[in-house]
Amino acid sequence: MPTAALLCLALLTATPDAGTPAASTPTAAVNAVLDDWHKAAAQADEARYFGHFTPDAVYLGTDATERWTRDAFRAWAKPYFSKGKAWSFTPVSRQVSFSKDGAVAWFDEALSTPNMGPARGSGVLVKDGGTWKIAQYNLSIPIPNELMQDFKQRIEAHHPKQKGK
Repeated sequence: MPTAALLCLALLTATPDAGTPAASTPTAAVNAVLDDWHKAAAQADEARYFGHFTPDAVYLGTDATERWTRDAFRAWAKPYFSKGKAWSFTPVSRQVSFSKDGAVAWFDEALSTPNMGPARGSGVLVKDGGTWKIAQYNLSIPIPNELMQDFKQRIEAHHPKQKGK
């Protein structure tokens, strides 16, 4: 009888997606996907990380030149994942909203990162069957308003062709 009880417990606690626990609300489901996505990067699990994207997903990095399709981003990130250490973003807070039909979610999150300091992520997830997938992610570094003039001048000096745009 103990074996049957263990089997029942295993079936009840099994997760529907690799590494993503079942969630009781749409917000919990989106949070579970995003949390697992961040965890997959920290664990350098390339297949799990990129499995959270839609095939046509876009990743916007902090540099103005960083607009990647999922596949281009995966090619760029492959050396990091291959070394067994990608990046570590820890959500500090997150807000999630949904379309009226519940098929689209958008979010913004404050992140703690060891390499960039405080950062911000935002994006869009779409429901693919019963699974949420990331369609767009935008990583940014919030700049305090009182530092903006200095950063603006430094960015213009770095990208003189973009000055005044």
